[in-house]
Amino acid sequence: MKYLHFGRRTGLRVSELALGTGNFGTGWGYGSERGEAKEVFDGYVAAGGNFIDTANVYQVGQAEELVGDFIAADRDYFVLATKYTLGVSPTDGLSRTGNSRRNLVHSVEASLKRLKTDRIDLLWAHMADGATPLDEILRGFDDLVRAGKIHYAGLSNFPAWMVSRADLLAELRGWSPVAGLQVEYSLAERGADREFLPMAEALGLGAALWSPLGGGLLTGKYRDGSKEGRLTGLGGALVRTEKGDRETAILDAVLAIAQELDATPSHIAIAWLLDKARKSSTGLVPILGSRTRAQLEGTLGAIDLQLSAGQVQRLNQASAIVMGNPYDILAQSAGSIAGGNAELLRKQLIPPR
Repeated sequence: MKYLHFGRRTGLRVSELALGTGNFGTGWGYGSERGEAKEVFDGYVAAGGNFIDTANVYQVGQAEELVGDFIAADRDYFVLATKYTLGVSPTDGLSRTGNSRRNLVHSVEASLKRLKTDRIDLLWAHMADGATPLDEILRGFDDLVRAGKIHYAGLSNFPAWMVSRADLLAELRGWSPVAGLQVEYSLAERGADREFLPMAEALGLGAALWSPLGGGLLTGKYRDGSKEGRLTGLGGALVRTEKGDRETAILDAVLAIAQELDATPSHIAIAWLLDKARKSSTGLVPILGSRTRAQLEGTLGAIDLQLSAGQVQRLNQASAIVMGNPYDILAQSAGSIAGGNAELLRKQLIPPR
């Protein structure tokens, strides 16, 4: 596995694939027992991975506890990321949820205990709570960086305008910079092409990409009638199904290319993301969410898989989304904007699809 700097705003070196630990534990009634989780962890580390993504809420705190045990033997090797905002338990109530400074400090202290460490390398605000001012979140992050409790901080599942404003606020006020963003992205879900990925590229933010297999859709298992996975284990949460012509076209292309390359569909889906990441000037890192060692092996092979330009184009076309306004207007007006000489401009006017 190769390594990259997580964005242009940090010197943080991370592996090109991160390991998500939402399946570490059985607190949600579905996931990996300790032994199985350790096999997944060991397989990821053996492949060269060092970027571990967890959260206080995963498996009612069990994921952080297991991660803390697994990394203890060589803590400095790992880049450890966790999240706050959501409560550990569904009964945590108003006082232990949200993005307030109060909950930020409380959550970080509790995570440090579960993770059995004295610092968090990358802390994410898990999602926008619709109320806490950005300057309260950012100043809280800065205080924790200065105290040595965290090294970097970023925003997960925040609207793009909020990430952009937060980046500027931190810069103007001399606070620790926003290191990156976390957003769902895959062949099945390309909404981030509109705002998030162009913003990350322009501002130099790292981007951690969750659900790179579209909640299991891109593995092809649901087409074969398998019910194993999020459809049953997590009650269909965050799953994408073959609900229309676009999804069918994407899966057809993935399966066809997998056959051409004697690879798994998961290899193809991850290889497409890695191709995009390697062409980016900032750090794009897919997060693998494997529950079993077999699932992990079904994705790690993508590291050495090289898609041809033609295969990438087929996947791009099958998964293309309607960009909407103002992007469609800009595309239609490219000639006028350039005075009839758009072909002479080197800079693209809209993000590539």
